[in-house]
Amino acid sequence: MFAKTVLENGIRIVSHEMPDHRSASLGIWVENGSRHESRQQNGISHFIEHLLFKGTERRSAVQIAEEMDAVGGVLNAFTSKEHTCYYAKVLDENLPLAIDLLSDIFLHSTFDAAEIERERSVILQEISQAEDTPDDYVHDLFNLDFFKDHPIGRPICGRADTVSAFRRDDFLGFFKSRYRPRRVVVAGAGNVRHQELVQEMAARLGSVSDDSSDVSAAAPEGENAPAMCAGVFPHAKSLEQVHLCLGMAGIHQSHPKRYAAYVLNTMLGGGMSSRLFQEIREKRGKAYSVYSFSSMYKDVGYFGVYAGTSDDSVAEVVELILKELKKLAAGEVKDEELRRTQGQLVGSMMLGLETTDSWMSHIARDEIYFGKAITTEEICQGIRSVTRDDVVDLARALFRSEAMALTLLGDLKNGAAIEKSDLSL
Repeated sequence: MFAKTVLENGIRIVSHEMPDHRSASLGIWVENGSRHESRQQNGISHFIEHLLFKGTERRSAVQIAEEMDAVGGVLNAFTSKEHTCYYAKVLDENLPLAIDLLSDIFLHSTFDAAEIERERSVILQEISQAEDTPDDYVHDLFNLDFFKDHPIGRPICGRADTVSAFRRDDFLGFFKSRYRPRRVVVAGAGNVRHQELVQEMAARLGSVSDDSSDVSAAAPEGENAPAMCAGVFPHAKSLEQVHLCLGMAGIHQSHPKRYAAYVLNTMLGGGMSSRLFQEIREKRGKAYSVYSFSSMYKDVGYFGVYAGTSDDSVAEVVELILKELKKLAAGEVKDEELRRTQGQLVGSMMLGLETTDSWMSHIARDEIYFGKAITTEEICQGIRSVTRDDVVDLARALFRSEAMALTLLGDLKNGAAIEKSDLSL
C-alpha cells in the first residue's frame, strides 16, 4: 500500500507498507546533485554526502557506525547527478534507531575541520581510483565530451583541484542553500506504518524552515537543459584495450515514450541475448564487455553503447554497433524478439523489487520525477503495450548520424583515425 503526506514546511513523506517483511528501509532524499553545482563547486554535493557520516553534536563518526553495526543494519548514502540519498536498512524492530540516526546526521552534523581534511584525502583517492578504472572512466569522459561545460556533464566526485579547494564555510553555505525542505523526500518501505512514520519524521524534521528569501538559493546554471555535442573525441591513455562510448540524445525520465526506450535499450544491448552481445562478443569475439545504456534525467537524457576492445578492432566494433543501430531504425524487429524483450524487462523489474531497499528507492524516485507512486501493474502494462512500430519510430528519431558522439580512451593508434564521417548510418 502506497501513501504520501506533505508536511507544512514542504517535506514529502512517501511509504510502501509491506507487512509480510521483517525489514524496513528508510531514506532521506534531497533533490540536489552534481548538476546543481557551479564549476568551482564541482564535487561539493558528494563531499557533503561523505561528511554527514563524520559526526554530529551527540555522536562521533565511530558511534554512528557502531550503533548501526550493533543491530546488523546498513547505513549508507550516494550522490547522483540530480539527487543525494542517505538511507538505512534494519529489522523492523530497529526502525526507531534508523529514524534517529538519519535525522541526527541530516540535521546536526558538525562538519568538523579535522574530519574534512581526512575525508578530502579519501575523496582524492576515490577520484584517482575512478581514473584507474577505464571502463568506468570512459563514461565520465563521454559525459564531458557530450555535454561540454554543462554541470550535468561534470563528474559527481568532482575534480582534484575543486575538492582540494573546498573549505568548511563552503560546505555550510552550500548545505544551507540546497538542503531545503521543499527538496526533501523521506521514503520508507517494508514493515512500516505510514502514520507512525509521519509522526516521527514530523517531530524531527517538521520544524526545519525553508527561507526562500535567501538569495543564495538562486537556481544554479545546471537547472537549464544542456546542449549536446556530436563528434569523435579521442583520449590517449596507456591501456591494453581501447574503451569506447558511442552515444546520442535520448529522452527524459518522464517522457511518454519511456517504455519504448526501455525496450529499445534492452533489445540492443541489455543482456546476453541482445543484438550487440550476440553479434560483437558471441559471433565475432571482438569484445568481452559490450552493452547499451540509457541515462534519463528530469529534462534530458542520452542513449549510448559501451565496448572494450583491442585498438586493431576499434573501427570494426564501431562499424558493427552502427550496423545494429541502422537495422533497428530500418524496422528489422521481429515480433518474437519484441515479446522476449518485454518478458525480460518485466521479469528483471519484478525480481529487482523483492527487497525493501529497492522499493524505498523506487517510490522515492517516482515522487521526484512523477510526483506520485507508479505501480508495478502500470509499469508492466506500459512495457507490454509497446509495439514494434513504437520501437522503430523511436530508433529512427534517436539514431541520427549527425547527432552522434564517440569517446575513445586508450593507447590509440587505429582508433584515433576514426572521423566524424565514419559515424554514418
